[in-house]
Amino acid sequence: MKAHVYVTLKRTVLDAQGKTVAQALKGMGHTSIADVRQGKFFEIDIAPGADPGKVREEINEIAREVLANPVIEDYRLDIQE
Repeated sequence: MKAHVYVTLKRTVLDAQGKTVAQALKGMGHTSIADVRQGKFFEIDIAPGADPGKVREEINEIAREVLANPVIEDYRLDIQE
């Protein structure tokens, strides 16, 4: 089992790095690019035999308390069995 955690800045927070990448892409001729938002990705291996319900709760707690800053970031989980 693996957990994927995607952490991104909230839409209301300016993403300077994303804006820089978007401008660079446009400068390279990629005119179809409207916007870029950057973030973080975590892949977490889960111990064999772990309870899937408990794993989801635990990963959610880890994401909320450790991986993301809830003031400026959102996160989403994807648990793969």
